[in-house]
Amino acid sequence: MTDTAALPLASVRAEFPFLDTPDHGPPLAYLDNAATTQKPRYVLDALIDYYTTANSNIGRGFYELSRRATTRYEQARTVVRRFLNAAHDDEIIFTRGTTDAMNLLADTFAARIVGPGDDVVVTGMEHNSNLLPWRRLCERHGATLRVVPASTGLPVRPEDLAAVLGHRTRLVALTHVSNVLGTVNPVRDLVRVAHERGVPVVVDGAQAVPHLPVDVQEIGADFYCFSGHKVYGPMGSGVLYGRRDLLADLPPYQVGGGTVKGVAHHAPVSYVLGPARLEAGTPDIAAAVALAAALTWLDRLGRPAVRAHDAQLVRYAVDALHNVDRVRVVGDPAADPAGIVSIAVDGLHPYDVGGHLDRHGIAVRSGVHCASAFLDELGLLGTVRISFAVYSTTAEIDRVVAALRTVRAGEWTTHYPGIRFR
Repeated sequence: MTDTAALPLASVRAEFPFLDTPDHGPPLAYLDNAATTQKPRYVLDALIDYYTTANSNIGRGFYELSRRATTRYEQARTVVRRFLNAAHDDEIIFTRGTTDAMNLLADTFAARIVGPGDDVVVTGMEHNSNLLPWRRLCERHGATLRVVPASTGLPVRPEDLAAVLGHRTRLVALTHVSNVLGTVNPVRDLVRVAHERGVPVVVDGAQAVPHLPVDVQEIGADFYCFSGHKVYGPMGSGVLYGRRDLLADLPPYQVGGGTVKGVAHHAPVSYVLGPARLEAGTPDIAAAVALAAALTWLDRLGRPAVRAHDAQLVRYAVDALHNVDRVRVVGDPAADPAGIVSIAVDGLHPYDVGGHLDRHGIAVRSGVHCASAFLDELGLLGTVRISFAVYSTTAEIDRVVAALRTVRAGEWTTHYPGIRFR
């Protein structure tokens, strides 16, 4: 089978300098895109251009260069707003990533509404970034963390969420797409169930934004978060979307430069309104500009074409892997493809498999993927996760299949001594 015309694959791959980097072994098949994506030249150029033509601090300089930097930063906010179809620019907060956004919400929004005897609800398939902040919140406030079971690995059903919600539920936090299996949750329906009971919802969109069209107004979530580095943008960049009325009432997450109207030693502090109150200090302006470039670049590819490319790769991989002895595809990634296929190999630790693939020039993620509680629910020690991007090819999948036919127990731990299994 050859790659379809969903994307002009040769020209897309040519936009990624990383793919042309010489190595001392087989050509690298980079299939760890759920962890981080490579960056197209358009994004790298945006970083360089900012630092060479506009590098200055924003908002507080009465000179042309500072005004230029401020304009680019706020233009980036507008790009993100349009990409998510948010209603207002000031509903977009720049963060360091999904983890940063979740901790911000736990320490500001949730800390004001969760108290002793209350509940916070998560699903059983959450990444630690959308689990540990809420667990710590509950421990601090005497609340209970309740979990919607996810032992099947299939999408969370609205009725399953409804069964866990109670009269003391104050918040629901759930993932749009599982980072382990690629399971796509029906977030709009889940949000509706929570809202019918007056419960606000936080959605982790880190794995969704690179693969699915995301319309926050259609989804209806109160907050939606994602990381730039998973969607062809820079490391250390990310976004928190929040409804304007909710963000307007949030206290500062951190305090310092840019968050206040003025400070006197013996007078109350008056904080500014809008995103600046939640973006203390000098933000990573270049990262925001480059993230906006990444989203613009992805939009130009066409999200329907990206979705079709994902579907073709996932289904091709599932079909090919079903013909490999001892290999089991976990979950049902082909039902609603989102760029992830997780496998288990009977009798082998995921680290053995991942190390073997590495020796064949194939980069995948092995282990629990920062979601050990979910792996426990699935009854697995871990998985080998194959995850795709717009530059991924069926030829790379063929290399995975060929390498899996030759993997044997123990060779990775012998090759890399001293590594401790979970």
